Amino acid sequence: MINKLATNSPAVANRHFVLSRPDSIGDVVLTLPMAGVLKAAFPGCRVSLLGRNYTRPLALACEHLDGVYAWDEIESTPHVEQVAQFRAMGADAIFHVLPKPEIARLAKAAQIPLRIATSRRMSHWLTCNRLVYLHRHHSPLHEAQLNLKLLRGVGLRDTYSLDEMRDCFGLNIVPQLRPALAAAIDPERFNLIVHPKSGGTSREWPIEHFAALIGNLRAARFNVFVTGSHREAEQVRSSLPMHLPHVHDVMGRLMLTDLIALMHRVDGLLAASTGPLHMAAAIGLHVVGLYAPVGSKHAGRWGPIGPRTSVFQLPEKCSLCRRSNVCACMRRITSAEVSAY
Repeated sequence: MINKLATNSPAVANRHFVLSRPDSIGDVVLTLPMAGVLKAAFPGCRVSLLGRNYTRPLALACEHLDGVYAWDEIESTPHVEQVAQFRAMGADAIFHVLPKPEIARLAKAAQIPLRIATSRRMSHWLTCNRLVYLHRHHSPLHEAQLNLKLLRGVGLRDTYSLDEMRDCFGLNIVPQLRPALAAAIDPERFNLIVHPKSGGTSREWPIEHFAALIGNLRAARFNVFVTGSHREAEQVRSSLPMHLPHVHDVMGRLMLTDLIALMHRVDGLLAASTGPLHMAAAIGLHVVGLYAPVGSKHAGRWGPIGPRTSVFQLPEKCSLCRRSNVCACMRRITSAEVSAY
């Protein structure tokens, strides 16, 4: 399907496109379809990501990306060297998917010929030469669809359905799985990753709900891997039934490369709206996402995109807990509902 998404344009074939998204894991995942569409539209082109060091393993796992630059490394150098590094990219076009004025200024200083960005940022009027009208705040579109709107800057169509995007992520380069993790995979059971925290980027399901769900999963059927960062492990480890025989506590023990490798070997993932949820969906796992109908954080904007995705979200919009970290809407999604699914 990916080859049907784009219209060829010889004027920019065999060129180098840079996608600037020095952002979190989920944001980078939802930017990857841009690379897939560009590769289909312009055979022979190169596409690179300007991201952050900690998302580098994600970029290396994407078959649509030919290179990755770490913004956190570049920004730590003197300005003259920053400009030199941007010039050394040899980019013909840069898409400012995440608007950052300092990156836009460097792209202009490095004389990247085509600098594409939303017209909604005043700083872009001075630094970019191809502006696309893009209003995210009240848009009904998914974040990945909004990203693709920027492709109008190179003459491609800018409207794509979620179904069209499902095979555009390209997360098909599989890292090697550590032997200890490989040994924990059970081909006779449903191998499930449970990722209980979100790094503070979204509304979270109560940890006691996760604990109840893990405890209710039948050991004969499920093999559970609980994942998360070191900091998250310190916050919730004592509240989860890690002692159960069907539960593997790998919180704080996996690098991003390990998590990607593990995802290619398991069957499903359960999480709130967070980077691992988007990765798992793009890889093709059975994923269940837990969402709150609050502001622009709802599933319509940030839901998982993939062939086997499901979402739990209350049907009504809620503003009662918009200013609170305690989300009644998430609490009302019961562990019994989710485990029954």
